[in-house]
Amino acid sequence: MPVMAELRARLAELADLSALGGLAGWDQRVMMPPEGATARANQLATLDRVSHELASADEIGEWLEELEGSELDEIDRDIVRVARRDFERQRSVPADLVGERAQAAAAGQATWQTARANADFAAFAPALARNVELARTYAACFKDAARPYDALLDDFDYGVATERIEAIFARLAEGLRPLIAGVGRQPERRAVPVGIPIEAQRAAVGATLRRLGVSEDSWRVDVSAHPFSEAVSRRDTRVTTRYESGSLESLLGALHEFGHALYERQIAPDLERTNLGRGTSMTIHESQSKLWENHVAYNRAFAPVLAEELGRGGHAIEPDALYAELAQVRPSLIRVSADQVTYPLHIILRFELELALIEGGLDVNDLPAAWNDDMRRLLGVEVPDDAAGVLQDIHWSAGLFGYFPSYAMGCLIAAQLWQQIEADLGSQDEALRVAEVGAIREWLAEHVHKYGRRLDTEPLVERATGRGIDVAPFLAHAARVVGG
Repeated sequence: MPVMAELRARLAELADLSALGGLAGWDQRVMMPPEGATARANQLATLDRVSHELASADEIGEWLEELEGSELDEIDRDIVRVARRDFERQRSVPADLVGERAQAAAAGQATWQTARANADFAAFAPALARNVELARTYAACFKDAARPYDALLDDFDYGVATERIEAIFARLAEGLRPLIAGVGRQPERRAVPVGIPIEAQRAAVGATLRRLGVSEDSWRVDVSAHPFSEAVSRRDTRVTTRYESGSLESLLGALHEFGHALYERQIAPDLERTNLGRGTSMTIHESQSKLWENHVAYNRAFAPVLAEELGRGGHAIEPDALYAELAQVRPSLIRVSADQVTYPLHIILRFELELALIEGGLDVNDLPAAWNDDMRRLLGVEVPDDAAGVLQDIHWSAGLFGYFPSYAMGCLIAAQLWQQIEADLGSQDEALRVAEVGAIREWLAEHVHKYGRRLDTEPLVERATGRGIDVAPFLAHAARVVGG
């Protein structure tokens, strides 16, 4: 078999194993009975160990050496370039450490679910301490990283350094401060009557997603404690949301996860089962979910669609009243239900805390107090208990350090991309009023989605918008929301 074909065959196996791991993780969070947790931790650890062994095997290095300098087509050149990067990262990490992290993550998620339900951080602290310890050990494997946190960031957003994020977040916080201070001067807006029945939410979620292109032949829509999406393949897409009586969170979460899912579905078909056939970074992934959440779901022009589907589900509401609730800016406790203006402050808080955890400035046992202090400092909010505070997110239980910055960075890029969409296509207000989103989907496919991992974060943003990551479009968007 020619060398390039051998490399492609190995990458296809790795893609298949990754998909199976994603499917097992989806099942764990959606359908698995609680007593399956220990066995699932072992199964996921085994999958990770096998994948790591295949991805770091000597023959890959030999194939890459043989291919370097060869005449290859454009896609194969990118496959080899990214394979080299991935191979070197895999070789830097012992297989046993990969398995330990996977097992600790699976066990940590099970512990977190119980601790969160009981608002008991002390019950979760040992699992978190173990994940922090393993994250530090993992970061130390990458000798070229300028800072330990850089090594963790590279798993989620290759090439974006800690110092770059610190600088962007400093400008973002500075720009948001006067907007948040002015929230109390907002004009009075009608609020949505409380008590939107879960049945109405469920009907509206399904109907709205169908109008955006979700169909039963290649999608699933389910419920989980923490909304997420999983792309098992380009034709097997799983999204979840969660329902709470009286809340619009289920609708917003569903559109958020639709953005993630659409990204994976619109990657160029010829990249499937290669190392390029998935989203290039979590920052770009979050830009896609936040585009559909902030600039579609929250858009005044889309309110008639949401109101119509809630009405069909049995809860009558006027579009103007619905938008009034969506446009409210209120510092709040919970990240996933935060308004679009204050949301990035929740991420800045988490970034600062996990950076301190990883780099030694904060002990795990001091985390709840530090969390509560930062909620007062950044958002002016008092935290009543650990469930509404430090235990609200699943990420640290799964050992996902370096992931959180992507959420706020995604907000910035989403605003930048939306600005470019309307510059290229014109205002989308009329289309959104009737949920005609085909032009938006096609623009995203052509300018963002099709590339998969062929372009990293900032080069992709530059290709799509003509400049690197820019805080200004998001701050302009936020000012419009606050101004009414």
